[in-house]
Amino acid sequence: MSHPRVFPLTLLAMLAFAGNSILCRLALRATPIDAATFTSIRIVSGAIMLGLITQIKGGGLKAGGSWLSALALFIYAAGFSFAYIQLSAGTGALLLFGAVQVTMMGYGFWTGERLKKQQISGFILALVGLVIFLLPGLSAPPLLSSGLMMAAGVAWGIYSLRGKTASNPMGMTAGNFLRAVPFTVGLSLSMVSDATLTITGCLYAVAAGAVTSGLGYTIWYTALKDLTATSAATVQLSVPVIAAAGGMLFLGEHLTLRLFVASCTILGGIALAILEKPQTEAT
Repeated sequence: MSHPRVFPLTLLAMLAFAGNSILCRLALRATPIDAATFTSIRIVSGAIMLGLITQIKGGGLKAGGSWLSALALFIYAAGFSFAYIQLSAGTGALLLFGAVQVTMMGYGFWTGERLKKQQISGFILALVGLVIFLLPGLSAPPLLSSGLMMAAGVAWGIYSLRGKTASNPMGMTAGNFLRAVPFTVGLSLSMVSDATLTITGCLYAVAAGAVTSGLGYTIWYTALKDLTATSAATVQLSVPVIAAAGGMLFLGEHLTLRLFVASCTILGGIALAILEKPQTEAT
């Protein structure tokens, strides 16, 4: 982190990522808004914000993005919203970012990265923590919601991997959000009979789309210029902790023993795996 502004930018980005979890959970818990409508407003608001930013910066919105990446973005956003109907902010963020890191690490292994003993140990430790977290019990999260959130994490991991080599990340993200609009509008139309609009719920969705997603991703891409890949992956492990704290502060959620133990195990395992730079086989 050589640039003096990278730390505050990174901190703001992590707060924005955690804010997505808190705003979604707050909207679905405190207002009657449905998950499909929340997702649509979030995607549309993000597309508008990112489109405006891209045009102001002189980027190419029309040339950016792809339909496959937009589909991954939509699957992430929809799974995220529907999962948070039942999950707490901290639980959802833990499952989401755990799945993101496992997806990205798995892709690296599949493409030929040779894992060291520390990385293998970390990966196994993270899987053990996930199993402990999802085992049936009084404080275990609902299985369907957990599956939806992990699917959202896999989709976000794929989306992130597809954007790693983008020459114009802002234009790419803006284009992907714009392309995701038809998917999310189709979702809302298919569930129009269950649609519920409230001013407060819509405001939470707009904030999640335009601020914690649109501006948050803009800040994150700016910070990424001065972060190594390992540092970028490591700092994201702070999001579940921030989200859990926000859930307790703003939503009155409680920190269960299962969540605490699982958080330490999963995040500790992922940290072990990514703090050691993988070696790529010689060709």
